[in-house]
Amino acid sequence: MIQRQHEKAASRRARLRPGLSERLLVLTVLFVMLAEVLIYVPSVANFRRNWLNDRIGAAQIAALVLDAAPAGAVPLPLSMSLLQQVGAVSVAVRSGGARRLLAASDMPPAVALDVDLRTSDYATMIRGAFSTLLATEPRFIRVVGAGMGDVEFVEIVLDETPLRQAMLAFSGRILVLSLVISGITAILVYATLLRLIVRPVRRLTSSIVAFQQEPERAGRIVQPSGRSDEIGVAERALAKMQASLADELRQKKHLAALGLAVSKINHDLRNLLSAAQLFSDRLSALSDPAAQRLAPRLIATLDRAIGFCQSTLAYGRAAERNPSPEPVDLRDLAQETAELLGLGDGGGLGFDNAVPPGLAVHADREQLSRMLLNLARNAVQALHGQPDGRVTIRAVRERGLVMIEVADNGPGVPAKARDKLFQAFAGSGRPGGTGLGLAIAAELAGLHEGSVELATEGPGAVFRITLPDRAAPPSPAVRERGRGEGRRA
Repeated sequence: MIQRQHEKAASRRARLRPGLSERLLVLTVLFVMLAEVLIYVPSVANFRRNWLNDRIGAAQIAALVLDAAPAGAVPLPLSMSLLQQVGAVSVAVRSGGARRLLAASDMPPAVALDVDLRTSDYATMIRGAFSTLLATEPRFIRVVGAGMGDVEFVEIVLDETPLRQAMLAFSGRILVLSLVISGITAILVYATLLRLIVRPVRRLTSSIVAFQQEPERAGRIVQPSGRSDEIGVAERALAKMQASLADELRQKKHLAALGLAVSKINHDLRNLLSAAQLFSDRLSALSDPAAQRLAPRLIATLDRAIGFCQSTLAYGRAAERNPSPEPVDLRDLAQETAELLGLGDGGGLGFDNAVPPGLAVHADREQLSRMLLNLARNAVQALHGQPDGRVTIRAVRERGLVMIEVADNGPGVPAKARDKLFQAFAGSGRPGGTGLGLAIAAELAGLHEGSVELATEGPGAVFRITLPDRAAPPSPAVRERGRGEGRRA
């Protein structure tokens, strides 16, 4: 209940957080506005320069009128009207090396800023534009511009307030235009990316969430849209992964149910076989020749059935125990394996113990015995019905490794079984087999930091166990055999 409440709270928080599309829309608007700001700075500076140039041009025209009239011939009302048209409080020109004041109203008490349009660069104009925009008090500025004809320059003094108002109006128009452009651009970019990226990503996300809830349902697997871009590659990869994972989960679920059933059956079957083994032991004590002849085969068959049940139950455990390494005489262990399977007793398959005397390995004796027993049992089963069948166990130590081989002269491993040779319930090369023997051997070898592999693929089969050579000291049996051989020598 508490876990479900936490999940609901997390879901509500996720819904309140802006999604990918909302973040994309906000970022698009911000980036467009940033671009508009970068455009606005030189634009407002250029607007101020053009506005001042217009005033200089009007002042030049007024200067021509005033200069053409005889001295004192221009009425004062006309002079003030010309200054009002220019928007200045004074107009002066420089020509012939002398500066002349053509018209002036009441002069301001002080000029706060000088602007020379002839030499101002963009950096200066940008600083001047922001100085005008950020001015808090009314002020007067002196503006100097290039003249025409014999006039070297025209100089006017004007109130900055109209210029500031014009620049603020221009800034407002730029702001509105920027918002419109940002909105249109954001909508177009958002709609495009929503269709090309956001919706496919949402579809992939929804498929992943739905598959997480019910991974075994085939309908939860995403259906690729056929796109050839990165989204299409992701869709196909996700569909393949989901299909593979769904198959694996269904198979593991079936195997888990099967394993539970097999474990229960094997438990009861092993008890029944143990009882049958006791009866077969009593049967072998009878003097009837037929009983004497059939009893060993019956006992061997029961032993194999009990061993198979034990192997199945052992594989069904959660995990194998960690090895307890000790010195193990490989020749003795190979002979013990042959005796357990009835090899070389004259009535069954032949056996060659090709392990050199005195060769020992540092390993878990029980687990190594299970490895050899499983591989040798597979060899015996492969040689069924072959009168000249022969099993060979050999070993060698080289390059820091101990390699043990279990070979037979049977038909070999079928090609179709090699890919999943060491996979339980899938690697058997004979009808009715389970593949547990090789899977168990491979698992036990892995616990010893070793491996099991098929060494040949021709007629006959050779399975090789490779274990790290830990320079194991001779076992007591090996030392005793060595002392005996020394005494005989």
